[in-house]
Amino acid sequence: MRVGRLVAWIAVVALCAGAAGHAVAAAKLRLSIATGGTGGVFYPYGGGLARVLSKHVGGFQVTAEVTGGSVDNVKLVGIGDADIGFSTIDSAVDGVNGAGAYQDTGPQKIRAIAVLYDSFVHIVTRSDSKIAKVVQMKGKRVSVGSAGSSTEAIADRLLEAAGLNPMKDVTRDNLGVSESVAALKDGKIDAMFWIGGLPTSAITDLVTTGNTKVTFVPAGDLVAKLNAKHPDLYRSFTMSKAIYAGTPADVPGVGVANILFVGADMKAETVDKILKGVFDNLAEVQKIHPEAKTLTLEGAAAKTAIPFHPAATAFYKARGAIK
Repeated sequence: MRVGRLVAWIAVVALCAGAAGHAVAAAKLRLSIATGGTGGVFYPYGGGLARVLSKHVGGFQVTAEVTGGSVDNVKLVGIGDADIGFSTIDSAVDGVNGAGAYQDTGPQKIRAIAVLYDSFVHIVTRSDSKIAKVVQMKGKRVSVGSAGSSTEAIADRLLEAAGLNPMKDVTRDNLGVSESVAALKDGKIDAMFWIGGLPTSAITDLVTTGNTKVTFVPAGDLVAKLNAKHPDLYRSFTMSKAIYAGTPADVPGVGVANILFVGADMKAETVDKILKGVFDNLAEVQKIHPEAKTLTLEGAAAKTAIPFHPAATAFYKARGAIK
């Protein structure tokens, strides 16, 4: 009888321990990061952040999700289908205001938690297309980025700044970066737009594989016109010739900041844990991607065109990055 009671007691203890283990597992906060396509920078950067946060923040289980990019991310976080997102600042501003690609959904309730790095607007042509300036795209077949993407938005704005009608003066293809690269290689398009960090893996593939000779089109002369119509969103950004093999000279172009953002209603405690997870392990984060090397506490806290989450502001003030 004593042996029987002992066995029964052990079984009960084991059952309780198992239940406790399940309870601990269930207590983990599952967060998803909306990133971008696999050929860009958002996806590897987001995957790296997910690993760092899952590893170092107790109670967090974070995953990175492939998406269509900034516009998708703003909408996903806005409706609660993702928790954290990457976006170019121009797309995020349109989201907050319910403008552009967000006219059908209205204003999105999102808040910035960090300014990450600047993207470069890649304008790439087949060298045999003889396109040396954006205005020379008239009558050409051009990939302007995925439909509704931040690439499409800046492509249209650049075409307008060059004096072209983006809906009538070019034959439009709505392709993501990897699809644009394939189409350029196959001779199906004359040029492509892509807004992304340096280097972007799909563009690296374009310039290093196959027999297609390509040219980067400068657009630095259009920055003033862009900002006249869309204030404080774009800046002059010169891409070094060292970024992509075979580029003969630096390329004057257009840059736009990227942010990490969350829903406006995210709990302050969660925002604080995310930022502590990032900046308490900054050296590890900076190894994720070349663009992550530029991340600093002060840069992340830089004033941006959309409001910060109050908990992010409190975090940066406590760390001395905001006075």
